Amino acid sequence: MADPARARKMADRIKVIVAKRIERGLRDPRLGFVTITDVKVTGDLQHASVFYTVYGSAEERADSATALKAATGMLRSEVGKNITARLTPSLEFIADAIPENAALIDDLLREARERDTQVEEQARTAKYAGDEDPYVKPREYAEDEDDGEDEGEDEGDDEEDDEAQPGGGQHAEVSAEVPAGSHLQK
Repeated sequence: MADPARARKMADRIKVIVAKRIERGLRDPRLGFVTITDVKVTGDLQHASVFYTVYGSAEERADSATALKAATGMLRSEVGKNITARLTPSLEFIADAIPENAALIDDLLREARERDTQVEEQARTAKYAGDEDPYVKPREYAEDEDDGEDEGEDEGDDEEDDEAQPGGGQHAEVSAEVPAGSHLQK
């Protein structure tokens, strides 16, 4: 078995040889605008799969496939003359599905864009099912309660205020209302 690097080099060489021969012209009127896209050579260098695309209609693709199948022997002898291998690999022409795959991908991308547009439109007109902000916020106390206490306080009461403030004393007390029937009730 040959090493993969040698198989790759041979595949590249076969691709160039076949493309040049097709470019110079085969005397088959059925052959359309053919492009050789890739060549894969087996590990033992005995078989080469030549991938091609044809620009045109389905009928032109079928005619080009027939023309390439008919010209396989002549193209194999051309390859045999131009490579430095003991044995000339057999050639198999396979229609590459790149154009069909590209068209399918384009359709999928177009459909995704349309769905994104629909989702954006729904988001613009959407309304909240409940409150706009369903998360519980900490209670905010009115400033009036604090102002009334400050007027009559002595300077010695500052220590008590520090303990009552969260983070100012040793412990802050947190209370929350638990709905009736909850398993969290005491």
